[in-house]
Amino acid sequence: MSKNYLAYTLLVFATFCWSGNFIVGKFAYLYEVPPLTLNFFRWISVWLILIPFTYKEIFNNWNYIKKNLIVISFMGIMTISTFNSVVYFALNYTQVINVALVLAAIPAVTIIISSFMKVDKTNVFQLIGLLLSVIGISSIISNADINKILALNFNKGDLWMLVCVICWSLYSTLLKKHSFRFSQFTLIQLMVSIGILFLIPQFFYEKSIGLETNFNTSFFIILFYVVMFPALAAYYCWQKGIEIVGPNRATMFIQLMPLLSAVLAILIFQETFELYHFIGASFILSGIYLSNKKTAK
Repeated sequence: MSKNYLAYTLLVFATFCWSGNFIVGKFAYLYEVPPLTLNFFRWISVWLILIPFTYKEIFNNWNYIKKNLIVISFMGIMTISTFNSVVYFALNYTQVINVALVLAAIPAVTIIISSFMKVDKTNVFQLIGLLLSVIGISSIISNADINKILALNFNKGDLWMLVCVICWSLYSTLLKKHSFRFSQFTLIQLMVSIGILFLIPQFFYEKSIGLETNFNTSFFIILFYVVMFPALAAYYCWQKGIEIVGPNRATMFIQLMPLLSAVLAILIFQETFELYHFIGASFILSGIYLSNKKTAK
């Protein structure tokens, strides 16, 4: 049971880091940091930080890595060079709350993909938990007003986030399907090594259309956060959590993002805590609790 509690702690911390990533990503837009360039420098920095600690394990497991290179490459492309770039790009066209809303579809898509690939079984508690979490998220983003949900306008930023939903669901499922025998940081290093190859053309594309980067204090503060927390810390915690409890149970913690984003907004922007925040939080936490229950055999 203690292993489960460890997994839950890791998963909560990962979603907290990613919730902050949306807010910092919006700050990047406000400070005119080009989104694809930010992602390029983010993962180059991660690669340089990790290589002194991972090169020996990569060298010692090279034959094993070569056998699994296709799936590791696919995971790297899905997460490093697609998911993250699209999130920062989408934040140029939509609000943080819209991004969190679209990402709330990840658990449902993960459950479908993992069941289809026979990686994880779905039970009735997970389905009820998913429903409760969606109700909770809807309550937070709409101020408990159903008319606001019905009136939501999805722009191209929101539609691009659907790509992120598919990418992350595939990544989480493959992570459980392939239990790699090297450390979490080595897996991140390998994924980043592949992902960077696809980030280089993205970086030069932004330069070609005239988007220049100002290497000022704001840029380096934003870069520090996105490297240390959403990249290194969150990826490690997420991968370890999935290894322990599986993708279906782990992916429900994604539903914490709208709640944590609201908490961060209250702390940073001094917004007021309303009744609908409490109602939404109750549904989300109830959903996560139910999704981690097991049916009687």
